[in-house]
Amino acid sequence: KLVELLSWYAATFRDPMMLQPPEWFKAFIYCEAFLQMPFFPVAAYAFLKGGCRWIRTPAIIYSTHVATTLVAILAHILFHDFSGSEHLGPQTQRERLVLLSVYAPYLLIPLLILFTMLYNPHYNAAEKRKRK
Repeated sequence: KLVELLSWYAATFRDPMMLQPPEWFKAFIYCEAFLQMPFFPVAAYAFLKGGCRWIRTPAIIYSTHVATTLVAILAHILFHDFSGSEHLGPQTQRERLVLLSVYAPYLLIPLLILFTMLYNPHYNAAEKRKRK
């Protein structure tokens, strides 16, 4: 069933990277599995509990990493010549934009996290330490 779902997704959105990922894309997948995935339960705990200022630095690292990888993926979608791909890739500008819209939330959400960590007074306020 999952293989069928993957095939449907790749054909519908013309995303050959899911069926035949380039080496750099595989590296991003490993980073996601071993760096980003462990961050999710930690971040969920911190954000659901609230008041956890210690999440600021890990969230900045996570969001910066994800945004950086997405810039490369989005550039690949926009500028790569998929005509030589074994699997069908986007050929028209409209198909590229549709595929881009699938990946765009993975850039926008980390950017929102980053801006929240950098500019929200709750996370950005310097801790005042009492001197004894």
